[in-house]
Amino acid sequence: MPVYHIVLFRLKQGVTPTQLTNWSKVSQAMVGQIPGLRSIKSNQPLPISVPRAKGFDMGLVAVLDKPEDVAVYAKHPAHLEVQKIREELCEDTLAYDLEFEE
Repeated sequence: MPVYHIVLFRLKQGVTPTQLTNWSKVSQAMVGQIPGLRSIKSNQPLPISVPRAKGFDMGLVAVLDKPEDVAVYAKHPAHLEVQKIREELCEDTLAYDLEFEE
């Protein structure tokens, strides 16, 4: 059963669109490098969601093959590089992992 790794980000003041584009490209490059990582998508919330987003202004959904892959993903060097970028750009994050039967 796939696992959906959902992360919300509260960006620091002054983060530029160029920085977000770079972060997204580096994140996308993890697919194929990290075992079990099927896909990863990120974007800012739809305008209708902004009032309910509690200040989180960026999100991602990563799809992994199985629950055990979340730990592999978390410790993988490619993910650790993405985390360094996250630390530069974000003041807060919220992560949540879900599993659904297919």
